[in-house]
Amino acid sequence: MNQFLLLDHLEKTFGSLRVIADLSLEVAEGEILALLGPSGSGKTTVLRLVAGFETPDSGRVVVEEEDVTRTPPERRRFGMVFQHYALFPHMTVAENVAFGLEAQGMGRGEAAARVAETLAVVDLSGFQGRRVTQLSGGQQQRVALARALAPRPRVLLLDEPLSNLDPTLRERTRRELARVIRRVGITTVFVTHEQEEAFDLADRVAVIHRGALQQVGSPEALYESPATRFVASFIGRSNALPATWDAAGNVAVLPTGQRWPAVPGDPVSGGKPVDLLVRPESLVFADAGAAGAVPGTVVARRYGGRASLFIVALEGLAEVEVSADSRAARPEERVAVAPSSEGPMPRVYSKERNSETPA
Repeated sequence: MNQFLLLDHLEKTFGSLRVIADLSLEVAEGEILALLGPSGSGKTTVLRLVAGFETPDSGRVVVEEEDVTRTPPERRRFGMVFQHYALFPHMTVAENVAFGLEAQGMGRGEAAARVAETLAVVDLSGFQGRRVTQLSGGQQQRVALARALAPRPRVLLLDEPLSNLDPTLRERTRRELARVIRRVGITTVFVTHEQEEAFDLADRVAVIHRGALQQVGSPEALYESPATRFVASFIGRSNALPATWDAAGNVAVLPTGQRWPAVPGDPVSGGKPVDLLVRPESLVFADAGAAGAVPGTVVARRYGGRASLFIVALEGLAEVEVSADSRAARPEERVAVAPSSEGPMPRVYSKERNSETPA
């Protein structure tokens, strides 16, 4: 990977609260990286450390081999799109986009040309004279993006850029945002708590929880090979069942005796109690006598077109979600559930160690 931006062992505390714990990340030139995590995970603090709005207690922020850890935000040449856009309502679109250029001392003629060029990139040509209050939420978001891109920054930073849009507009704007960023080819780091947003926009996703980096990788890697129990439960949907790990057979033994093939999600020892996490699409309805089949009763069905999500109460265990053909079963029907040969392999996580922390 051609490293462009480096976060090197960042630490940050506020009072007695440790917000960021020894976090390191590399971002390649032109890469789009998402910082994904629940509220309070520390992801926005990481972005503020990169932007220069906060200073780490230890560690470095390096861009193009330049240490900018103590460099003021305005001298880092980073573009920032804030959660609430921070547009000036009394200004026109062109005046908003030109604001940063004029602050840098660019002449009016050159600034006007740069504004027109940037608005064309975000498909807002012809909107120069409009007030931002006359624009839709998606258009305002693109004005904020244009303002960040106009000075031609080295890195683009976005803090929950779509959070204040309604779901329909958010999806359309997400596609437009991805198209613009990829057209420009700028190295981008953005914060979100929406998994779908991260998966749609990013080349790689860094999952953060309680200030610690849980895992960084492609959406496929995070979903199919989660490195910690937190990632397995936070990314997508998963079922959690108690089991005992049989290392020799690479199977998880359920309390009811069934043996389900699995792989370790973190270091686990044979004969030890584990949490078995299984994706809904990794389970199937099977004959009662099939290998590993557990009897149960369909509690509910969440209709989803051709495929639906069935909630099944397994005898002696717990309720699980099974993704299957919508016609496969009906509520209150007696069924048997078994592991599928398709879908991500079930994974086991140790009960004896903090399985939210990477090994």
